[in-house]
Order: sequence, then C-alpha cells, then structure tokens
Amino acid sequence: MKEIKRKGARSTKDIPISILEQLNKGEIETANLVEWLAVSQTKLLENVLKESDRMEYLEPILTDIGNLKKQTVNTVNEAIGTGILAESILNNDSDILSIISRHKSDVVRCWSAYTIGKNQEFKIEEILQQIQFLSADKHFGVREISWLAIRSNIINNLEESLEILLKWTLSKDENIRRFATEATRPRGVWCEHIEKLKQEPELGLKILENLRSDSSKYVQDSVGNWLNDASKTRPDFVKKICEKWKLENPEKETLYIIKKALRTIEKESIKRF
Repeated sequence: MKEIKRKGARSTKDIPISILEQLNKGEIETANLVEWLAVSQTKLLENVLKESDRMEYLEPILTDIGNLKKQTVNTVNEAIGTGILAESILNNDSDILSIISRHKSDVVRCWSAYTIGKNQEFKIEEILQQIQFLSADKHFGVREISWLAIRSNIINNLEESLEILLKWTLSKDENIRRFATEATRPRGVWCEHIEKLKQEPELGLKILENLRSDSSKYVQDSVGNWLNDASKTRPDFVKKICEKWKLENPEKETLYIIKKALRTIEKESIKRF
C-alpha cells in the first residue's frame, strides 16, 4: 500500500496532537521544518530506547543534554547522536547504530549521522563512505544533518575530502551529487566556515566543473550557492568562472547557476552606483 504524503502544519500550534504523539514515538516522519522543530527529542529518545530495550542508555545521554551550554534543536541532535555512539562503544553494542540508521523517524536517522561524524576510529575515507547512504536519504532533514555532522571532519581533511567527493559528482543520485557541493560550501548555513576555500576556491573547482550543467535544480542551487559563498572573498575567481562557463556552456542549467553565483556581486555593484 502506497504511503500517503502528509502536508505539514504551518505553525507548531496547528500540529494535531495525534500527529505530535506519533512524531515523538518515532512512528512517522516529519512532513516539514515546522514539525521537525516541534519534535521532543528527549521523548523520542526515551521511546526509541524503550522500544529497543536499552533504557540504561537514557540517563547518561539526558545528563549530556542537560550539560549543554545552549540547547537548540541542532545541539540536542548532536548530543544524542554522540551519546548513543558513546553507549554503543561502552556496551559493545553495534546493533543500536544499525537500528537508528534505518529507523522510521527521520529525526532518529539524523542522530545516526553524528554517530558517524563523531567516531574517532574512522578516517575521512570511512566517514564519507559511511555517511553516503544518509546523504541520499529521502528526507530533507536527514540530508542536511548528514553534511553538518561531518563538516568538521571535511575541514580537517579538506584536500582528501575534495578528491573523494569529486567521484560523488558522477553519481546517478542527485542527492549524492548535491552533497559534494553542499558539504564543502565555503560559508554554508549555520555551520563553521571553510577558511581555506574562502581564500582558495580553486581547490573545489573540479567538483564545480563536473556539476556546472547538472540537470537537477537541487544540485544547481547548491553549485550556485557555493560560488556565491566564494564571491564574498574571491569575486575575481567567481567572475572568471562564470564568464568561462557562459562562453563554453550557454545552456539554461548553467545560466541558472551563473545567475545564483553572481547575485552578491551584482548587489554590491548596484550599491556602488
């Protein structure tokens, strides 16, 4: 039977109680960002641990959450993922990692991303290999957290990461191709900047070149945003690339990317006049 796609509420107060209960039990996925933000991750964690007969993991993780300097959706998400990883190592319990990585709840699968990114035993090649299935997740939230969770790993192993992600640009899956640019954006959104790419965007050029005429708007937006990020520190680089692409690939996909890439440069230009 085909699952019916829900249309999420526009505000938290409009979420039906029955839907919120199902979300907190991990029985359904969030339908939009409003629902994603409304989930009680501590209630969800308790339900997941109860369901998997691992309630002894709850108290240490709740303590970690309580010790957070600032509790936001993302910091709690990270604390839970990190806590589950710690408990899995302490109890020699790899099964819990499999359970959360394939859980029906998208929020639970987000925790899984942090169990990969925070695993100090993994080198960058293994981290990227492990995260790829989450980068291709059908849910928008999981895809976003998948790159956020390993952003610092990419920064600390930048050149090797860029080489690995270059191969991802050849994937048939648009989500995997998009990860290659979104995870390496020089500035990004709500994340640490990649200073080296802000100053030397040329390092990411091979990835950008492979996607400059991508058929997916999802990928096009990410490539355009990558270049727009770079334009704030290296407008010369972005102008040169856009001029080159316009001459070599005057296709609608490339022109769309160019328009997004140049938006900050053009805005600054208008201000000057």
